[in-house]
Amino acid sequence: MVEPAATPDVLFEDHDLLAVAKPPGITVVPASVEPGDCLHARLESARGEHLWVVHRIDREASGLVVLARTALAHRALSMDFEGRRVHKTYVAFVAGTLDPRAGRIDVPLHAARRGKARPAEPGEAGARDALTEYKVARRWLGAGLDVSRVEARPATGRHHQVRVHLRARGAPILFDPLYGRSVRQDPLQRAPCQRLALHAHRLGLRHPRDGRVVELEAPLAPDLVSLQSWLDAACPRGVAS
Repeated sequence: MVEPAATPDVLFEDHDLLAVAKPPGITVVPASVEPGDCLHARLESARGEHLWVVHRIDREASGLVVLARTALAHRALSMDFEGRRVHKTYVAFVAGTLDPRAGRIDVPLHAARRGKARPAEPGEAGARDALTEYKVARRWLGAGLDVSRVEARPATGRHHQVRVHLRARGAPILFDPLYGRSVRQDPLQRAPCQRLALHAHRLGLRHPRDGRVVELEAPLAPDLVSLQSWLDAACPRGVAS
């Protein structure tokens, strides 16, 4: 039995939907590493009800996760996620920046070894289309640091899409153990956050019962708030907006 205190914060709920803020370090569904613990199991145990998973975010990412409370809601939401009718926004802290400061990354992806993904070669069989729109919201430059806060809006939902696309454009997400190992900024070793600096920030979706637009948002996770404050303090004269 999972302790109630271990359950995530509820951001929104009604008869059909439940939106929560997933903390980093836990999977949405069971994983081979910890098969008995996941976000889904914690919520069902704490609430005493059956819930349906309609989408996932990475284990080390934080942020917004929506679950269905009825089978009909699950079917409607799953169809909307599959049909690309759900609008997703992530916040990522990345090494370097992107040029131009706003644009789109249209790079097909291909499955790679050990559960990873990679940019596909031109005309490569098995490639899947992948499109991410982005905007650089802020940049910290100085004191040995070059870090940007990026808003990424994936139009498709490919495996590790935001992580691979940002690295492909020369701006890997900080502390990404799979795609960010090339980042070498010594001051980052003292940063208060050392996990994948990726946060599922907003979702815009159609309500499964009546079709109205529902806008949901998860505040930035506490460790990422601390990271941003640390960057402000480290670069007092090098903050660019």
